[in-house]
Amino acid sequence: MSLCFSVSGSAFNLRYGFRDSEPMGQSLKIRVKTRTRKGFCPSKVVCVDYPRPDIDNTSNFLEAAYLSSSFRTSPRPSKPLKVVIAGAGLAGLSTAKYLADAGHKPLLLEARDVLGGKIAAWKDGDGDWYETGLHIFFGAYPNIQNLFGELGINDRLQWKEHSMIFAMPNKPGEFSRFDFPEVLPAPLNGILAILRNNEMLTWPEKVKFAIGLLPAIIGGQAYVEAQDGLTVQEWMRKQGVPDRVTTEVFIAMSKALNFINPDELSMQCILIALNRFLQEKHGSKMAFLDGNPPERLCLPIVEHIQSLGGEVRLNSRVQKIELNDDGTVKNFLLTNGNVIDGDAYVFATPVDILKLQLPENWKEMAYFKRLEKLVGVPVINIHIWFDRKLKNTYDHLLFSRSPLLSVYADMSLTCKEYYNPNQTMLELVFAPAEEWISCSDSEIIDATMKELAKLFPDEISADQSKAKIVKYHVVKTPRSVYKTIPNCEPCRPLQRSPVEGFYLAGDYTKQKYLASMEGAVLSGKLCAQAIVQDYVLLAARGKGRLAEASMCP
Repeated sequence: MSLCFSVSGSAFNLRYGFRDSEPMGQSLKIRVKTRTRKGFCPSKVVCVDYPRPDIDNTSNFLEAAYLSSSFRTSPRPSKPLKVVIAGAGLAGLSTAKYLADAGHKPLLLEARDVLGGKIAAWKDGDGDWYETGLHIFFGAYPNIQNLFGELGINDRLQWKEHSMIFAMPNKPGEFSRFDFPEVLPAPLNGILAILRNNEMLTWPEKVKFAIGLLPAIIGGQAYVEAQDGLTVQEWMRKQGVPDRVTTEVFIAMSKALNFINPDELSMQCILIALNRFLQEKHGSKMAFLDGNPPERLCLPIVEHIQSLGGEVRLNSRVQKIELNDDGTVKNFLLTNGNVIDGDAYVFATPVDILKLQLPENWKEMAYFKRLEKLVGVPVINIHIWFDRKLKNTYDHLLFSRSPLLSVYADMSLTCKEYYNPNQTMLELVFAPAEEWISCSDSEIIDATMKELAKLFPDEISADQSKAKIVKYHVVKTPRSVYKTIPNCEPCRPLQRSPVEGFYLAGDYTKQKYLASMEGAVLSGKLCAQAIVQDYVLLAARGKGRLAEASMCP
């Protein structure tokens, strides 16, 4: 357990985002003088990280651990495959990690100069980090949790109190909590957390919502998958759940899960989340990474890959997938002119980038044609440094319930590397962002400050007459995770494509978790598993190419 001390008030949390090029948006820095108010006595605040929850014996964790172990215990290949992977986000890193565990030689190509994809981060001129998104690690993420353990970095997760905390728009500056009691098993701890909260839903609304959920509880996974054709709003009304339940709870949840509102989001997404979070005692318990993701999470994966003979190259952007006469992949042509060939090829980029790179004669194949419906959703991640320590905060993730903001956190309190006893750095997810993605950074900051004035009425005003902005960063991601609208599920591809030797990884590919970090890591494991299973076929293809090359004059 770690303790950290700060002054002048309590503390808060936040963050979120992603990119496929360089950071978009400028930073603004204003010099300000700070002073202590006369007669003001700074208070000491203690923030406490909670012990790692007991998740190692859950069925999902053990299932994930077994899949991980299968790579380490598989027969060593007589000739390791060279597998070329485009994209060093979590999906690509995961694919390469588990292929290396199985004795193969992955070559991971990243277009940018930073690791992480949707969890990338950059350091500004002051040495402060700003990220593509606000990244939360849940107890219900078994593949992520196994990955941390396999790398020996479990201590880099800062676990928080088992609660979900929502702002109260009708009571500016106040919050409503769902506290999960530690003494009860799942789903009783979640049920009690809901029943004990009387600020957001009335008892009649809770009862109607519970009745509406009964088919999902009884029908299980088959029922959940059948709801993909309905939006959250449509499903709620069909089940007789009052609209106020959607307004009070599920607008915030929809934006947190997929950056869109309940009138667009597929209900399957919500039901999957509820199933994962409520069926495990610690499923909804949250942890923050103790620092920037590229160094604290991605770099240990790279070091592991390299220790087993794999390779990772930055600034290596794929320009074209070049094909053989039979339509299989010949090589990856990079923008720097280099030609990279291998025994197998993986695209672990966002789906929008993949679609831009697809060879023309692949596009009419049903497997690839279905990808047309999968489109990345825009999102904006905002970091604001204030000239003082804000008091109306928690050491936790917060649901803003703002029409413009999704979730946020005071990273200067929540994250060890970003800790600052004198200033607050709020990281916020601006969503839905479709109408704002083309706006200037200053316009986005102005709109954000108006919303923050409602969340911090005694400390922040839109005109900065109270807390003043020291600097900010706005990170725009025009295409982030795929937009989980109704009828997308059938379009998600398996990791093994119909093109021999070509595979996909990414949270949009078929796996049982959401478009999330957990989904990305699991997709990489499933991709690596498919390649390992295809070893004999891929090795034979490699021998055939060598034979052809030796026959050429």
